[in-house]
Amino acid sequence: MSFGGFNDNQNSAPMADINVTPMVDVMLVLLVIFIISAPLFTHALKLDLPTAKSAPAPEKPETVTVGVDAAGKLYWNDQPVDAGELDVRLAAAAAKDPQPELQLRADKSTSYETIAEVMSAAQGEGLTKLGFVTDPKPGAAKTAAAASQ
Repeated sequence: MSFGGFNDNQNSAPMADINVTPMVDVMLVLLVIFIISAPLFTHALKLDLPTAKSAPAPEKPETVTVGVDAAGKLYWNDQPVDAGELDVRLAAAAAKDPQPELQLRADKSTSYETIAEVMSAAQGEGLTKLGFVTDPKPGAAKTAAAASQ
């Protein structure tokens, strides 16, 4: 039984095997090229880069907390103040450089009118940074805890 030859006319079907020899030859040539060229890529270019100094990062302004309870009583950094003293402290805070950030903490049952008056007083004295501090919904945490059980 013969495995192939030049005068094999008994089997006219095409050859089913793939000849991988040319592919292996190409891969070996590429491997040799990469082995030779790899050391060329490791050489670093020596540069004498200039040095630069940047300005220091601006310091973060202080934070002032103005609290309003359910009865409408005002607090400056957790210390009770009246409306007249609040205006004086807002003016002093607006004169600082950099201006402090005013954080407004209000009870959920505080009237909108009281909150609007505090905001208007802050704007009237020249404060430009005003934020509202809120607590996450306590009901949402209870609902998530009940759902996980």
